[in-house]
Amino acid sequence: MGVPSSAGTLRGHAPSPIARGLGLTGTAPFLACAIALWTVPPELCMHVAGALAAYGATIVSFLGGLHWGLAARGNGAGAQYAWGVLPSLLAWGALLLPDRPGLYVLAAGLVACYLVDRRVLRAQGLGGWMPLRALLTAIAAGSCLVGALAV
Repeated sequence: MGVPSSAGTLRGHAPSPIARGLGLTGTAPFLACAIALWTVPPELCMHVAGALAAYGATIVSFLGGLHWGLAARGNGAGAQYAWGVLPSLLAWGALLLPDRPGLYVLAAGLVACYLVDRRVLRAQGLGGWMPLRALLTAIAAGSCLVGALAV
């Protein structure tokens, strides 16, 4: 439930413990692949980098889909629907690139999704999700960057 902050603005709904736990569990593939890229034999790096990129692209697409859903539940503007699709296109393009630049694009895409979410979710009274989103974004984008440096 939304709670007014001391500044008089709506903080918004905070994630439930289940959502928090699932969100944090969802970082496991990012962390595992980033660590593996520094530890596996060189002949496996291509496969691990592909797995990291595939998971990153999946999450970037998921984050765009959030906006499509938010637009569909109300009177969504064209820009909100467009942002619902743009991350998927960015993620798909990243998968067409070589490993290192693709992972850089995915890291940037994750940060871009966070920045858009920060503005949109607060405006929709869902600002209570932003601390968790910041943490998840830092782990996901950081893992993509660490992985890119290893390939």
